[in-house]
Amino acid sequence: MDSTRSPRPMADAADADADAELFWERHYRSRRPGAARVTPLLAETASPLFPGAALDLGCGAGGDTIWLAQRGWQVTAVDISTTAVERVRERAGELGLAERVSTEQHDLADSFPAGRFDLVSAQYFHTPLQLSRGRVLGTAAKALRPGGLLLIVDHGSTAPWSWNQDPGIHYPTPTETAAELDLDPAHWSVLRADMPRRRATGPAGEAATVIDNVLLVQLTSGTGG
Repeated sequence: MDSTRSPRPMADAADADADAELFWERHYRSRRPGAARVTPLLAETASPLFPGAALDLGCGAGGDTIWLAQRGWQVTAVDISTTAVERVRERAGELGLAERVSTEQHDLADSFPAGRFDLVSAQYFHTPLQLSRGRVLGTAAKALRPGGLLLIVDHGSTAPWSWNQDPGIHYPTPTETAAELDLDPAHWSVLRADMPRRRATGPAGEAATVIDNVLLVQLTSGTGG
């Protein structure tokens, strides 16, 4: 959830936090609950992995959380929207996955889930509001267990169905994201940094070619903290 552009100036930090929570709460309340799909690059990355503890940052409708839990992962699903986390919790219960899914409401500008994880997934972590994205993702990298992976998948292009059609938006490249994280190469390794294209389908069935900016980082030694 981040963008380099903000729709209006923020008066102070408290106002910014309130705006972010209200924006995403309205966003998810306006969407019907339903079966969300796993994001393709998460499925590609996690499919060969042995299940462990996963953190889904900005879980949204919960497609990634449910997919991971169905494959044996213990998943902590986090979102700023109370509606989003409640729906993910309910969906996990309906599918018999309640013991594998825990949900937490966090404004990641202020708080971060406790624990260490084998996989942290940050899928399309963009927002039109102000957020120190690099700090949040840096904290996510430091929440990894040795050998753990941080997968960051960003938009590299704007799909026709995107909620943000701002023509001036800049999507961070994998290289820019890696530089912002500023991780010590003695502890973290970049396993993947590329910009693949894929054919995607929107919520109304429309199709378009989109670009994903992909960064995969591994904690190779120590705790990284």
